[in-house]
Amino acid sequence: MHFWRSAPRTLISLLCGLCLVLILHACNSSKVSQSSTLTSTSSTVPSPQSPVSPLPTSKPIAASDTAENTTEGLYNPSRGDVRFVVISDLNSAYGSTDYEPEVDRAIALLPAWQPDVVLCSGDMIAGQNLSLSSDQIRAMWAAFDQHVAAPLRQSGVPFGFTIGNHDASGAQSSGGSFLFQQERDLAREYWNEPTHDPGIQFIDRDEFPFYYTFEFGDVFVMVWDGSAATIPPEKLDWVETTLTSPQARQAKLRILLGHLPLYAVAVGRDAPGEVLNSADQLRAMLERHHVHTYISGHHHAYYPAHKGNLQLLHTGLLGSGPRPLIDSDVPSPKTVTVVDIHFNAPDRTTYTTYDMQTLQPLELDRLPRFLAGHNGMVLRRDVTMEDLSATERAICEQRLSREQCLA
Repeated sequence: MHFWRSAPRTLISLLCGLCLVLILHACNSSKVSQSSTLTSTSSTVPSPQSPVSPLPTSKPIAASDTAENTTEGLYNPSRGDVRFVVISDLNSAYGSTDYEPEVDRAIALLPAWQPDVVLCSGDMIAGQNLSLSSDQIRAMWAAFDQHVAAPLRQSGVPFGFTIGNHDASGAQSSGGSFLFQQERDLAREYWNEPTHDPGIQFIDRDEFPFYYTFEFGDVFVMVWDGSAATIPPEKLDWVETTLTSPQARQAKLRILLGHLPLYAVAVGRDAPGEVLNSADQLRAMLERHHVHTYISGHHHAYYPAHKGNLQLLHTGLLGSGPRPLIDSDVPSPKTVTVVDIHFNAPDRTTYTTYDMQTLQPLELDRLPRFLAGHNGMVLRRDVTMEDLSATERAICEQRLSREQCLA
């Protein structure tokens, strides 16, 4: 009798216990499922510094499917009639077949900007060392192909470039022979391999990859071998002849691509040999033939400038060794520059330059208004001589002649 009176309480206890077991099992299953989901999607979760809030007038680029190279919220400038993207100085230490993370990130992001062409102002590999064997040099070009050229080919993005001093230096001995002949031979070997076709529309490729021309979207591009400080006289004759050709004259815009700049902009590179010799004479020639922009690398510091009627795009690097601009002690960021050409606009070109570590666009007015290097002053591209104060002019004239301080 006692058993039957206690049975309802026992049954209720058993049912409550069973419910508790079922609830605990369900919670544990949910945790396992949640953990599994996080594991499977963790590669697409952006790092804290990757997304960038778009500027007020921006159009966000659609997000990619990898966290490391996410484009979610990346500022997308208004597209011009033609667009190209500029990269430079991709290499690391001598002989290295490794690339900095910013190189891989930039290459992965390039298709998102939908450029008509990508331009590189040199130093794609890490040569200029006589101790490197042919196998080591070929290994560097193979690594470049893996990290840079092959992804661009697979994306269908044409690639125009100039040879840098670490690719195949044009430095010569007193007798006129190339000091790095092996590197020049192997650069030519790599670039003339049919499977490495850069996909550009050549006009003249007789001396490719050192001197050549191509066109895209009514833009004429000349490439010279600015891997050493002197452009030989016979090559300058080629430049003059080429810039008077029908293709050059008919183009709506003319651009020159070389490695060494005309004027110094960076600490540690503000010296003869680190810029092209006879810069003022070269600039006068380019202005005479209505070249709009000279794009260069080598100084590892971003500075968009002009002098006279020539625009000067000093591209930042993506590889190792960023340098400060003259009179600064802060290394320049690693950058990629998107250039939009507006054929009918007064300024013709607009730059959007990204810090590749933060993906933030750089603000032009945070760069110096002018730089006074050893061979002349250049102005930031939005500044004119009339904008300079008497104090600013005096700073330049304390270092240079009054003539060198004209821009």
